[in-house]
Amino acid sequence: MLGPTIRRPPHVTPPLMPVHHALRVVDLAKRYGELWALREASFTLARGEIVGLIGPNGSGKTTLLETVSGLLPCDRGRLEVEGRPLGIHDRRNVLFYLPDTVRPWPDQRVDWVLRMIEGLFDCASGSREAVVERLALDGLGSARLHTLSKGEHRRVMLAIGLMTPQPVLLLDEPFDGLDLRQTREVMAVLRECADRGRTLLVSIHQLIDAGRVADRLVLLSAGRVVGEGTLGELRDAAHLPEGSVEEVFLALT
Repeated sequence: MLGPTIRRPPHVTPPLMPVHHALRVVDLAKRYGELWALREASFTLARGEIVGLIGPNGSGKTTLLETVSGLLPCDRGRLEVEGRPLGIHDRRNVLFYLPDTVRPWPDQRVDWVLRMIEGLFDCASGSREAVVERLALDGLGSARLHTLSKGEHRRVMLAIGLMTPQPVLLLDEPFDGLDLRQTREVMAVLRECADRGRTLLVSIHQLIDAGRVADRLVLLSAGRVVGEGTLGELRDAAHLPEGSVEEVFLALT
């Protein structure tokens, strides 16, 4: 079945591409009644790095990603790019957020979805073919999304994120549903993406995965950022010169 002709919508403008810090999150806060899901969360993202967002279930990782992306309104705080405020309506040109549980277009075929994204964002020639090859999606083009396994669907959604042009990519649990080999392969793809200048903020449940893929880590506990930096810097803060990611996290929280 042929899909509709997709034209790039007029609101999608060339993304902002800062020189140094891709993004600065300042005092972000979100409250549900008496419960503070986020409390003055602040951190920075530099161009071309992978930042791992780690914390236990309920620590506020998904809430943070949703408020940063603008999907969820915050109660306090702001975002900045190169010292300039980043308003809610400008974020779609800078950020692309890929949620953990999203399963759109269940009756469409994989190839239709990727071609739709390619047309929607006016992707560079060959980008769809490249991401299909790198994520081993070659044999899934004619499969409908609702028939895919969890790991297959995860790779298709990741392909969508990698094809988008925004300079900052937010990923919620991108390794969930992947086996060990697939996780390592996806890590390599994310590293290639960052090496080309894109910034990735990645929520990661498995701390060992975070230690392998992230350049820096943001540690979240009870809605607060309790640590930010390279593993070496966090080890120094925790006074654990040889500590693992797990040991450092436990010491700082």
